[in-house]
Amino acid sequence: MRVRVAAVSLVVLAQGIASAQARECVQSPGKVLELCVAVDQGRATYQVSREGKQVLAPGELGLNFEGEQVARFATLTDPRRKSVDTRWELPWGEARVIRDRHNELVVTLGGDTPRNRAVEATFRVFDDGVGLRYGYAIADGQAVKVTGDRTQFRPVGPHQAWWYQALGQERDEYLYTQTDARRITLAETPLTLKGDNGVYLSFHEAALVDFPSMLLAGNGTGTLTASLMPAPDGTAAAKTGPFVTPWRTVLIGDSPAALADSRIELNLNEPNRLGDVSWFKPGKYVGIWWEMHLSHSTWGSGWRHGANTDNVKRYIDFAAKNGFGGVLVEGWNRGWDGDWIANGDKFSFTQAYPDFDAPGLAAYAKAKGVQLIGHNETGGGVENYERQLEDAMAFYARLGVGVVKTGYVRHSGEILDANGGKQWFAGQYMVRHHQRVAEVAAKHRIAIDAHEPVKETGLRRTWPNLVSREGARGQEFNAWGVPTNPPEHLTILPFTRMLAGPMDFTPGIFDLAHGQTELTRRVQSTLATQLAEYVVLYSPVQMAADLPENYEARPDAFQFIKDVPTDWEQSRTLQAAIGDYVVVARQARGGADWYLGAITDENARALRQPLDFLAPGKRYEAQIYADAVGADYRTNPQAYRIEKRVVTRGDMLELALAPGGGTAIRFRALP
Repeated sequence: MRVRVAAVSLVVLAQGIASAQARECVQSPGKVLELCVAVDQGRATYQVSREGKQVLAPGELGLNFEGEQVARFATLTDPRRKSVDTRWELPWGEARVIRDRHNELVVTLGGDTPRNRAVEATFRVFDDGVGLRYGYAIADGQAVKVTGDRTQFRPVGPHQAWWYQALGQERDEYLYTQTDARRITLAETPLTLKGDNGVYLSFHEAALVDFPSMLLAGNGTGTLTASLMPAPDGTAAAKTGPFVTPWRTVLIGDSPAALADSRIELNLNEPNRLGDVSWFKPGKYVGIWWEMHLSHSTWGSGWRHGANTDNVKRYIDFAAKNGFGGVLVEGWNRGWDGDWIANGDKFSFTQAYPDFDAPGLAAYAKAKGVQLIGHNETGGGVENYERQLEDAMAFYARLGVGVVKTGYVRHSGEILDANGGKQWFAGQYMVRHHQRVAEVAAKHRIAIDAHEPVKETGLRRTWPNLVSREGARGQEFNAWGVPTNPPEHLTILPFTRMLAGPMDFTPGIFDLAHGQTELTRRVQSTLATQLAEYVVLYSPVQMAADLPENYEARPDAFQFIKDVPTDWEQSRTLQAAIGDYVVVARQARGGADWYLGAITDENARALRQPLDFLAPGKRYEAQIYADAVGADYRTNPQAYRIEKRVVTRGDMLELALAPGGGTAIRFRALP
């Protein structure tokens, strides 16, 4: 993006501070939303109304810089406007075609400090939300440090919020709590609110590149202010020359579904820079992963080592037999022995343990139509990984590995940089690192599935090899029992974490108790819920996470996992109440079949679901995988029933969800 320089004298600034308010407004294309930006009494602010009613009160704009005072703004000049209504295609995703329909307003804000003398503020207003960002005309080659982001979000009226405390040592892997929004202290984004006025809001950011992740700090009254994840020296971002910030985004709708089905995050990112990425194929995978979380085998070497050649061949055979395209292998490489988190700098990303035949297994998998999925756990040893990054990706490319799962298991705030400074997991240092991984991997035609990541901000549009991330409490917590994820977790994720983008949750556990007797140490769902996760929780790479023998014991239920796609023509959130229940339908990309997933919290529910999303004039065989009578995540989680019936778009389905339960349906189009 260009950054314009406007010459504004300090004399004019001084006169402007005392002058009448300057104000410019822009409406969304459908006139649903209106955003107004103003300068008055030394402050630059914006506000947002929906259908004529204010939803965001005037909130402050601007950044702070090291070595200068907080800027006072006096002028708002040079308004520029344009309208956009285009469609573009995702190479893979929850929808094939994305519509970008917005109106844009760009203004220059004149402030009384050197860095803020001419700030280009860009606002894009969609019918379902807004994005704003700043452009700073720093001289070429001049280094500056950003110390703070003053951007405010000021929801009007009482709101409930779903959030967790940011800057915890376990990064983003915490359960959400629902509270009055005024109780927010410091929250990670996406941060979702429900207003007493029936309006839903979600705050996040888009196109996070070379800048620290944004958190939101509450002040006890409902106002939220951007807080940038700090660098070791206490500043936030180091920049040289002209720069633009990430977009600050607000999704606005009258239902949870309106948030979930928004595509603003993608639309605010730059187009695909990689060109043809047909070398990445969305799909499902199995792997050596769950067995280690259950302590059946180990990542480290020895007689219980999971990543041994014979065991990997067993998974390859299972994948080939059941139509899975990938086999993830964790613990294959040297460095896992001992305290691997404390000694992350000891990992090798090209040297295998002696009992793992990498070339032989790659050839064995290829002969069966399967790819190995690589694994690069760093233990937070980022500098060690970067030294080996090029060699590691070249090594995988030679083996025919098309996807690599990365990991950064280390307490946040304890990642050491080249100077020994302690970095947060999503500060500017780590944002730069993840970008470098994406670029090196793309050069070798390798896709990245990042765990313990910087949060998703829609960069998968620009870098389509960024196929999935973790970034929330996933399935592994259901093995550890610390405690496990409660049923409501799955009904909150689609309207919080999943608003950012795909999540590698690793669904599909059939042995829900896995030897545990206490409820909070087991998977707290029914088996039907585990099937519904494949539709509700989107990722282009989905794991069948359980042990092969547990699928072989229930081939009828396993059939849904074998059938369900991971790439979609279109997606619709049909009904939901955050923290209570959710129903999602998706159409297979390039096909006529639809799939539906429904999940409830700890309460049983009977939902009536119209099938008006199906194509007119077509008949479908509904293959229904549902909770059986008497199913209950606490006492009878594996009770399920499978039935078939013929339906059309004019029909209504009764979804009977058990406590902690779910329903998964394939609508197979009939000739």
